[in-house]
Amino acid sequence: MYTPQAGIFALGTSSHAYLEFDLVDAKHREEFAGAISAIREPRTTTGGVNFVIGFRPELWRELVPEDMPADVRGYNNDIKGIEGFVMPATQHDAVVWLSGSAYDVLFDMARSVVRDLAGLARLADETASWPYRHDRDLTGFIDGSENPTLLDAPAAALLPEGVPGAAGSVLLLQKWKHLVAEWEALPVEKQEHIMGRAKVDSTEMENKPEDSHVARTDQDEFGKIFRRNMPYGGVEDHGTVFVGFSAEQQRLSKMLDSMAGLISGKRDALTRYTVPLTGSYYFVPSVESLRRLR
Repeated sequence: MYTPQAGIFALGTSSHAYLEFDLVDAKHREEFAGAISAIREPRTTTGGVNFVIGFRPELWRELVPEDMPADVRGYNNDIKGIEGFVMPATQHDAVVWLSGSAYDVLFDMARSVVRDLAGLARLADETASWPYRHDRDLTGFIDGSENPTLLDAPAAALLPEGVPGAAGSVLLLQKWKHLVAEWEALPVEKQEHIMGRAKVDSTEMENKPEDSHVARTDQDEFGKIFRRNMPYGGVEDHGTVFVGFSAEQQRLSKMLDSMAGLISGKRDALTRYTVPLTGSYYFVPSVESLRRLR
């Protein structure tokens, strides 16, 4: 039996930090992998912090080829949708996602991680996030209404036993900037049609528009994923960090294609009020696979 990284399912944390790294020299990838895998004991938390460690799929395949699904690839090319819409590719070599009850602890641990990897990798991107009104994003709508329960989430997020990468997961990490003024200028009824849900209680509309966000990201059509989205940013410049785990990369890639209008010819209406800034895929290996690299 293989064990998933516990941080994937560690709900209820109020502070988050996403650290994305690029190798300084690819010749030292084994040393880098050993250092990042030794950050903590994957079965426990360190200083009240949960960790999730992921690798660029091509890098993980070079490191542990027998532990990597054959069809998983990095976010290596922009997704070019209809009407000139683009989801940019900003793939990095590894990610460390920290979550905990207070940001001061995360801040200290993040600095420790960066120090541990100094000389092997540079910090390419850093984002901090936090929950808003329990389970809403900064559009004011409830986020994750279709998320599976914790009982069902492992089946959606983790590769099954008996296959390469068992208990691992494919992570899609994106940062979406909200066009705040444009969104907040809309009446609530218009916002609800864009989302395909009621704003107060997230009830799905029976006759939702085909270009609504719910229609373009329907998990009954593309397959279940486990989302851990969080708001990021400040008063005037903010948005959503999309954090999606799946046992199959195809579920995530088809969802993005659908949002971009490449499947139905209808672009997700929400993408007219949010702008994708980043996009990376990471393979999040099992605890046992990380241990072998130390």
